[in-house]
Amino acid sequence: MSVLRAGTLELRGRRITLRPLTPGDWDQWREVRTAGRDWLVRWEPAPLPGSPDPADDRRAFAARCGARDRERQLGTGFGFGIFLGDRFCGEINLSGIQRGPFQNGYVGYWIEQLYAGNGYIPEAVVALFRFAFEELHLHRLQVAVIPRNIASNRVAQKLALRHEGTALRYLEINGVWEDHHRYAMTVEDWWERRTTLLDAWIL
Repeated sequence: MSVLRAGTLELRGRRITLRPLTPGDWDQWREVRTAGRDWLVRWEPAPLPGSPDPADDRRAFAARCGARDRERQLGTGFGFGIFLGDRFCGEINLSGIQRGPFQNGYVGYWIEQLYAGNGYIPEAVVALFRFAFEELHLHRLQVAVIPRNIASNRVAQKLALRHEGTALRYLEINGVWEDHHRYAMTVEDWWERRTTLLDAWIL
């Protein structure tokens, strides 16, 4: 479950901690993003023309952290850095939260190439799902993945998320409108599989 430590929201997995990034994390974040640029940007939306790169501009990174803080305060999004001890290694985000009759959110994630393949992202996803279903009381979470992104698809498959089809030209990624596999879990699925998921990844 989530804990408040020194006023900061934290989610705990078996090996990892998820917490919101702060301006003080910039040095580590910049190092990871700069070293892994080719590994990461091919799966991400292109930045807006003329916008500063947070990996090169400390103030832009601080503004990014501030925007995530506002989303959290409004309840529209929850962004977390993924940490192994004190070592930053990736991010997982719950964004686009919609209430009313939908009660839905979208989950995205990335990890430093050095740590890929060790099960840290499935662990982070389960920790985030637990928070989203049990504390935010969302009904549905969705993950969209480019079909050729083998590693990210493997995360969804490891967790046996329901594959709900392929959305054609779903998101503009690195300047190209890309198809995406769409995966989902509802709160009913969560409660049916909760014990198995927590035993496998959290406890």
